[in-house]
Amino acid sequence: MNLILFGPPAAGKGTQAKRLVSERGFIQLSTGDMLRAARTSGSELGDRVAGIMDAGTLVSDEIVIELIEEQLDLNKDAPGFIFDGFPRTVGQAEALDTCLKNRGGAVDLVIRLVVDEEKLLARITKRFEEEGRKDDNPESFAHRLDQYNANTAPLLPIYADQGKLVEVDGMGAIEAVSAEIDTALKEA
Repeated sequence: MNLILFGPPAAGKGTQAKRLVSERGFIQLSTGDMLRAARTSGSELGDRVAGIMDAGTLVSDEIVIELIEEQLDLNKDAPGFIFDGFPRTVGQAEALDTCLKNRGGAVDLVIRLVVDEEKLLARITKRFEEEGRKDDNPESFAHRLDQYNANTAPLLPIYADQGKLVEVDGMGAIEAVSAEIDTALKEA
């Protein structure tokens, strides 16, 4: 099972991904986590990633796909993969499709956590107070939300046309969101 979790920042994707990893043994492929791990790995790829990140520029789609391919190859026996933070653009979605096709797979399901963007600000504020994440301030949140709406949200109609998109009310209690996701997985 290859699953993409979509939703703007603070929609609850990480919470649900952790649950699916714990309960179903899926492998979470978080591009942010992979980039941070590569940066500190000491590998040739890690050195390239570190140089790009240190320069303050975005890591190319090619490098991100390379990291994803590496994880897919290292975890061939996994019961499923959760793509978290990827794809973010149409180009990345096309690259992911090619990557999975080359391994005999495809994106099976896309779950969109539908949320009220104004209410997310409250989540961000709470998370900032509890965890102190630098990207969880109102200005950074607004920028991340704008980036999501401009670049990632346009992927939703593509996956809807493919019959892979399921929308889940992301504003509900964690348990209710989990139950809706489990239903979607059973029906996929």
